[in-house]
Amino acid sequence: MLTAERMKAWVQHDTGDPGVLQLEDRPIPRPGPGEVLVRNRAIGLNPVDWKFIRWGHEGWDWPHIPGVDGAGEVVALGSLVSRLCPGTPVAYHNDLLRPGSFAEYTLIPARAAIPLPAALPFPAAAAIPCPGLTARQAIEKLPLKPGAHVLLTGASGAVGGALMQLARERGWIIHAVGSASQAERLLRLGAATVTDYRRPDWCERWAARVQQHPLQAVIDMVSGAHAASLASLIAANGHLVCIQDRQESAPLAAFTTTISLHEVGLNALHHHGSDRQWAELVAAGSDIARRMLDGSFDPQLIEVAGFDQLPAALERLKSGPNPGNRVVTL
Repeated sequence: MLTAERMKAWVQHDTGDPGVLQLEDRPIPRPGPGEVLVRNRAIGLNPVDWKFIRWGHEGWDWPHIPGVDGAGEVVALGSLVSRLCPGTPVAYHNDLLRPGSFAEYTLIPARAAIPLPAALPFPAAAAIPCPGLTARQAIEKLPLKPGAHVLLTGASGAVGGALMQLARERGWIIHAVGSASQAERLLRLGAATVTDYRRPDWCERWAARVQQHPLQAVIDMVSGAHAASLASLIAANGHLVCIQDRQESAPLAAFTTTISLHEVGLNALHHHGSDRQWAELVAAGSDIARRMLDGSFDPQLIEVAGFDQLPAALERLKSGPNPGNRVVTL
């Protein structure tokens, strides 16, 4: 039962680096129809957080509470909410246009709440939504059979680690392109091979390799231009998936290898996804949570900081490297 009226929140009054955030007292919001209020116990930090703190958004009300990922307990329900009850432990990815997770309490759409096993620690749960659900969306784009060869660029980060774990269970052969210093970790998470992205000739070497081992897909987490530069590595009727960007025009001539182009944008589901799609996404998040609890899915935690250290932890995320997830706890 919610009795408090005020909460602590990290608020931005202007755009800039994480240092613009100020810890303030704010009113605790009350849920409307189809919403639930979550008392945050842990907050997941993601690159999208510091990017939008820097950029701002025309749809925000100012001052703004940023943050998209969190985990905690449901403490209040709006009308039309039936599948949750107060006390339910949940994780969530919130719409970045709404007041966010960098607070003691966050209001979220009920359909975005991921029920958690009671025994799962909240720091691990807070690492699920953005990395895990983004990875799951990318995986679902690809109708590949076991044994398919997939090149994953930008593999050293949290999304890459989640992707490799999800792809491994489908029997795909994942070739990770990432930092050489992370090779042991990438192999442990499911990569079959690791290519050092700092090698100036790595792409040319892969152009030779695909003559013997064709790639059915490339999943790129660098940029649209980077993804386009790899399109020629993909076998006929293969797939190019962009997570950091999209292809505004076809990267190859028509009627050549006829590859399919895919874009991934988790936040877009808040505005364009159906209730059924959200139910499937939430079920996937709950499955990851159960696997974290039994030790078969690594939450990749590299930092657990206190709530009072949130801007500093976000600055460390911005500066990198980030071979995993950074979270803060309340």
